[in-house]
Amino acid sequence: MKKFFLSFIILAGIFSFILLAPSCTKSPVSNAPNRALIITGQNNHNWKVSSPVLKQILENSELFSADIAQTPEAGKDMSKFKPDFSKYQVVVLDYNGDSWPAETKTAFEAYVSGGGGVVVYHAADNSFSDWKEYNKMIGLGGWGDRNEKDGPYVTWKTDGFVRDSSPGAGGTHGKQHAFRVTVRNAEHPITKGLPAAWIHSQDELYSKLRGPAENMTILATAYADTAQKGTGNHEPILMTINYGKGRIFHTVLGHAGDETANPAMQCIGFIVTLQRGAEWAATGVVTQAVPEVFPTIVTESKWTLYRPFTLPEILSNLKDYKSGDTRYNLQDLTNYIRANYDGGEKFAKIEKSLLEFLGGTGSVEAKNYICKELSVYGTEKAVPELKKLLNNEETAEMGRYAIERITGQYTN
Repeated sequence: MKKFFLSFIILAGIFSFILLAPSCTKSPVSNAPNRALIITGQNNHNWKVSSPVLKQILENSELFSADIAQTPEAGKDMSKFKPDFSKYQVVVLDYNGDSWPAETKTAFEAYVSGGGGVVVYHAADNSFSDWKEYNKMIGLGGWGDRNEKDGPYVTWKTDGFVRDSSPGAGGTHGKQHAFRVTVRNAEHPITKGLPAAWIHSQDELYSKLRGPAENMTILATAYADTAQKGTGNHEPILMTINYGKGRIFHTVLGHAGDETANPAMQCIGFIVTLQRGAEWAATGVVTQAVPEVFPTIVTESKWTLYRPFTLPEILSNLKDYKSGDTRYNLQDLTNYIRANYDGGEKFAKIEKSLLEFLGGTGSVEAKNYICKELSVYGTEKAVPELKKLLNNEETAEMGRYAIERITGQYTN
């Protein structure tokens, strides 16, 4: 089955797929050697866009299978948010929101200090300004009332990195624009083999980050041009931090905005460094080759055909699904439902389309998967169409399962 990288919201044509190097095109495998947990659910950025993309990035490296843990909405009861970090080799933080329960914080600290890997993605370094150990883990952070009490600013000067403990708020950025990323540590496994400098597509260039900056190695910087309302300094962009036995990769790249055009997440430089950073955080080594289409010092490298798949497109791709095919199409549907579920009018339209699919000529495997989704999200309106599936031996079991979950009436 033809499928493209970052399938939920990125690619709209196979032409992009043809141009990508192996690290950006391989389909995820069920026996991936590492497991990743993406934590999301609250953010001042569009986490409903970014988290599915992060999942696809990780899985397309063929090194990870990725789960998503979604917190309650802002202001809701957080007491039951207690992920089992021990199941994962790396935790990817796509989160900037309410504080976690004390028990969860303690478990996370133990996970990382005991050797767990972490990827700090973009606005996750805005979060938890009052959590001392978290600030040690991220090295540098911004916003959240951070100031000189939290640690120095760190910038690159001609003779190396400079720490500045002068008073001032932490966190700012100028206009979104494309900018040059310069590698400052070419021997680290994450950056080894990358161009000495390369153009990253339009993004927020985080500046004036400050924090403990302990056990931290800055891998790359970018110049925050005053013409773009920047600081005039070379700001840290990619960095690693050691916390106990744990390894943390921190990238400030990858701003996610609306659902149709996110050049920062399209940039192959962002994708490849995230994949390599996640592998290093999980294992301590990097086995992935640098793709030939990696951006250069003068040229961006990204997908030009970028928009969300519509539900009709997703269902069309799913129509001929058979066991053993790539699971991309299944993931697309799950991600679409999760991102658009509102418990009301919006989902009612989605449910109607799913039920029309069940009454059509789609494959048995596809219909059974939709039954699974309806067992979680479906309403009583789905029951009449689901009952029709009971007449087919191949769909009867999943049809009955969905009906029982929706109605709460279970048979022996």
